Amino acid sequence: MTLLVSIFAEDILPIFLIAGAGFLLARRLQASVKTLAHVTFYALVPCLAFKFLVTSRMTGPQAGRMALLAVLVTGMMGLLARIVAIPLRLNRAELSAFLLVVMFSNGGNYGLPVVLFAFGNEALSHASIYFVTSSLLTYTVGVFVAGAGRRSVSRAIVAITRVPAIYGVAAAWLVLLTGVAIPPTLMRPIGLLSDAAIPVMILVLGMQLERATAAERPSVVMAAVALSLVAAPFVAMGLTSMLGLSGAARQAGIVLASMPAAVVTTILALEFDVAPAFVTNVVFISTLLSPLTLTPLIAFLPCCRLPLPQLPSLSIASQARASRTSPSMV
Repeated sequence: MTLLVSIFAEDILPIFLIAGAGFLLARRLQASVKTLAHVTFYALVPCLAFKFLVTSRMTGPQAGRMALLAVLVTGMMGLLARIVAIPLRLNRAELSAFLLVVMFSNGGNYGLPVVLFAFGNEALSHASIYFVTSSLLTYTVGVFVAGAGRRSVSRAIVAITRVPAIYGVAAAWLVLLTGVAIPPTLMRPIGLLSDAAIPVMILVLGMQLERATAAERPSVVMAAVALSLVAAPFVAMGLTSMLGLSGAARQAGIVLASMPAAVVTTILALEFDVAPAFVTNVVFISTLLSPLTLTPLIAFLPCCRLPLPQLPSLSIASQARASRTSPSMV
């Protein structure tokens, strides 16, 4: 019990505190979540993806297996969602919404901080590959799923080309393939924007949750929540074993797959008009219930949970003290 309390306090509660600040900003000051989401989407996330890829020490096969894990988890969860949806008798738009919230988890503004706090920078490098792959799937497959509810496929294809993260990933792979050295004049601003991505993403999470309303079909909402929080961890465990992932890679993959429904699904639901109220409810409820599943999951995952990593905002003296008491991390 002491371990569970420690995990919750150190790895999950800090995220909810920052999200709570975002919630209050939206509720009390009417802060624009749309503006902050655009800043994150167009400036911060591409830099985050680029930095993690070009600075990661993973080999090509390791990155490939993490990317494949994200693809397989998304596909398996989509298959499970389609099977579960059969007796629910959902219409076309509702089915698209149901698939969206089950297939795509909140690996960005929730999953990455949890992995960082729980398992350190090495796991975060693996998590970044999963996150980028999942993001690409969200803005390709996810756009198709959402578009299938109301709109044409051609409009979905056009939307895919407007995803900045795709170009951040492409630029990173170009650098890795060519071996070109990035000058500090470019890398430093990219690094600063990358460092800002995770805390701002958590603020956006809280501001998005402020929009939640009462659920109209509680049974359908809870079915989606159960698939996201209960079924997904078992799917990820089986797939990591099948792919031979272990250690930090296994930890990162299972945790990111087990996150609540992605906040971005609310944006897609609004854009394509596929049951946006239902999607927001699933995101809200699954996020609130997620500590009940994530805390024991993190405790269950072996391979030495690391002490709470020191963040860049800490003073030099604090970092020096940490270096004398904590094991070094990649």
